Amino acid sequence: MSSGHVYFIGAGPGAPDLITVRGQAILRQADVIIYADSLVDRRLCEVARSDAEIQGSSSLTLEEICTRMIQAARAGKIVARLHSGDPSIYGAIHEQIARLDAAGVAWSIVPGVSSAFAAAAALGTELTIPEVTQTVIFSRLSGRASPVPPTEDLRQLAAHRASLVLFLSVGQIRRVVSELVLGGYAPETPVAVVHRVSWPDEAIIRGTLADVVDQVRAAGWTKQALILVGAALGDRGQHEERRSRLYAPDYTHRFRKGSKSRPPSRREVAP
Repeated sequence: MSSGHVYFIGAGPGAPDLITVRGQAILRQADVIIYADSLVDRRLCEVARSDAEIQGSSSLTLEEICTRMIQAARAGKIVARLHSGDPSIYGAIHEQIARLDAAGVAWSIVPGVSSAFAAAAALGTELTIPEVTQTVIFSRLSGRASPVPPTEDLRQLAAHRASLVLFLSVGQIRRVVSELVLGGYAPETPVAVVHRVSWPDEAIIRGTLADVVDQVRAAGWTKQALILVGAALGDRGQHEERRSRLYAPDYTHRFRKGSKSRPPSRREVAP
């Protein structure tokens, strides 16, 4: 193994203060920083040492990026490879790691805040509501750079009617809606589209599958936006009685003994 080390760091969704403490600490120590400059705010690199080498990766090929990382690590340097969001989701890190392994270079992954969770926070919503949905699907439409396997076709995923977060798909919003409706989501299913979440120009569109296409087209959004779909995005008043049993007064667990009486559920209350 070489004496250097490569760190794949999640930069978070955009706002510089949403990087993790660990990620920022490594940026402060790094000799070389290679960051995804098309998606990552340059201000994140302001904590770097004055003598650190900083380079954007948008104009580089995989081979060029890996060559730089391997050469630096073999020279005993700390390399920070800064990805947007969390590097484990659409981070294209597995092919980089394979090349580092082949070169005998040590590496680690530092998780980051995914834009999916930043979007849920911006919307003020929980994606998993008891009795409404307990499943969240992350996916995307198939594209030239990253084809989607046939078994993960959007129409098939829609059959679950779970909370759905779509990356890299807003430019084909009409096709997205068509596939989701054909797959099983009702036209009145709530939808939110979050553009550049946590950036200064963050913007949000709320609607349903029936009207979201026209709204997105009017806004002119074709990239850097997440599409969130599902009943969990509906009016909070609809789900106010849906609660976790963990915190119910009558629920007993190892840390608390529940009361004997149980308040009537919404279903037990007569209209």
